[in-house]
Amino acid sequence: MSDRLSILIAEDSAADRLLLSTIVGRQGHRVLTAADGQQALALFEQERPQLVLMDALMPVMDGFEASRRIKELAGEELVPIIFLTSLTESEALVRCLEVGDDVLGKPYNQIVLQAKIRAMDRLRRLQQVVLEQRDLIAKHNEHLLTEQRVAKAVFDKVAHSGCLGAPNIRYLQSPFALFNGDLLLAAFKPSGGMHVLLGDFTGHGLPAAIGAMPLAEVFYGMTAKGFSMAEILREMNTKLKRILPVGVFCCATLLNLSFQRRVVEVWNGGLPDGHLLRANGERVALVSRHLPLGVLDAGAFNEAREVYPIEQGDRIFLLSDGVLETRDASGQLFGEERLLRVFAAGHPPARLFDEIQRALTAFRGEAQDDVSMVELCMVEEALLNRPPLAFTDSGQSSPLDWSASFEFRAETLKRFNPLPFILQLLMEVQGLRAQGGALYTVLAELYSNALEHGVLALDSSLKADAQGFARYYRQRVQRLQALQEGFVRFELRLEPQGDGGCLRISVQDSGGGFDVARALGREPERGCLSGRGLRLVRQLADQCQWSTDGRGVTVEFRWSA
Repeated sequence: MSDRLSILIAEDSAADRLLLSTIVGRQGHRVLTAADGQQALALFEQERPQLVLMDALMPVMDGFEASRRIKELAGEELVPIIFLTSLTESEALVRCLEVGDDVLGKPYNQIVLQAKIRAMDRLRRLQQVVLEQRDLIAKHNEHLLTEQRVAKAVFDKVAHSGCLGAPNIRYLQSPFALFNGDLLLAAFKPSGGMHVLLGDFTGHGLPAAIGAMPLAEVFYGMTAKGFSMAEILREMNTKLKRILPVGVFCCATLLNLSFQRRVVEVWNGGLPDGHLLRANGERVALVSRHLPLGVLDAGAFNEAREVYPIEQGDRIFLLSDGVLETRDASGQLFGEERLLRVFAAGHPPARLFDEIQRALTAFRGEAQDDVSMVELCMVEEALLNRPPLAFTDSGQSSPLDWSASFEFRAETLKRFNPLPFILQLLMEVQGLRAQGGALYTVLAELYSNALEHGVLALDSSLKADAQGFARYYRQRVQRLQALQEGFVRFELRLEPQGDGGCLRISVQDSGGGFDVARALGREPERGCLSGRGLRLVRQLADQCQWSTDGRGVTVEFRWSA
């Protein structure tokens, strides 16, 4: 029969043992018998019965000790023990139930015994089902955790493949769950400087992190190819708008830090204010002026940035809302006011990051969300130990003898950044790759000069102070939007020379030109925010020559095998 059990009867009375064996056997069960507790224990180890009828008072080893040891041997498996006893005292019955599962009083009632055996068997089977389901859940949970660990390893490699280890960056990330809805990305630009992005997806955990992978791919891929900050913002917004469900978006702050030009461009969409702390103690709030990424369609998205001069020793702090929303035991928020008190306390700039962390710890707050904070310090770029540019091909099939000419006119200049297009073409030349950083920097500087001072006729003397600097970039945006005519022309010529080669780049613009000798002869004033570009070009190129009218320049890069 399917309900047939193996039942151990431990009873020192031979008559009672025979009676119980007969009753249990007639019910269809397999019977094992023992005359004392020690025999019962040995028989249990050997036969592993499914249920035990145990006399409480027996010689050699009583039923209480035998039951305790049987329970230890059974482990997680439930082996019900029904005590057989003539004891009537409450304390004795309680002791029976403490080490066993039920009590059957003497004299034995056949119907009651059968009912108790069935009830204990149901309990035993239920325990088996619970253990099986627990093991199945544990197996599934381990499988899920393994998948999450693999996914997180991939996520971390993609999200943290940039330059977060650079000496001018400090950051804190404390995820509310295994996956972090906050995203921190940093990458060196080929033309010098770096892009840094702090993002905060709605929610936390895996659903919040799901958009981080495509966002990181766009950020790193386009930064490596020399795309501008505006182009990267548009692409990230478009991609998130396309793939994220309604109601999921990414609050973000993106920085473009240029070490040569000593400027930082800022776009803040939905994150708490960032803070630019100058070495002289002045604090500038980097206010959110845009909707988060992934909310607006491409046509309505606004990539307008704010531009600030930045000098050595200046620091930028960005934080997610998890910092401000940290609560103490009474439910109070850490809030922006406490953060500003840390900034205003007069701490040395190098200690501010630690002081903010110390203030959070002293607040004894519990994070309600992912907590992220990053400090970015303006330093000399030579201190950053930039890695060489990486390429996916060997360059063995690179072209060695060619020329090309490109002219970008008004409508194109408004909407298109030609630098990534030209730079990718030049990086096909294996011999130029070792000079990739210098080449990117020179091309970016020449294009900026041709566009801003040539086509747009902007006056660099405006950048004499921070206010003039902001006015300069407002004029740049306005004049570029209103541009009706003008051009920037690139002529590229590559020639083999001995065991190496030479690249000549000529850049010409439609502007009115400038006095090259005067510009090069003028020493930059201390604290001046302009005038570095021409000297930088001369330092990085092997040869540099401007036209007499100041409307064109030719630079050369040479290499040998």
